[in-house]
Amino acid sequence: MEIIKLRDDYIKLGQALKASGLAESGADAKHAIEEGLVSVNGETAYQRGKKLVDGDTISYRGQVVKIEKP
Repeated sequence: MEIIKLRDDYIKLGQALKASGLAESGADAKHAIEEGLVSVNGETAYQRGKKLVDGDTISYRGQVVKIEKP
């Protein structure tokens, strides 16, 4: 499981996918989210701008990323 450390109070889903390396670009992240391939805390997410906070998890292509405060 990869961990993303928050710099602010939240990170948007599309940004988190790019920061974790699960998506190479914003366009890749957008398409994956729109196609229903990404889940947040076990539920399919369709909003690229969804705010992720400390404790949230992202699942995509069998990989899991956890959001944490430093």
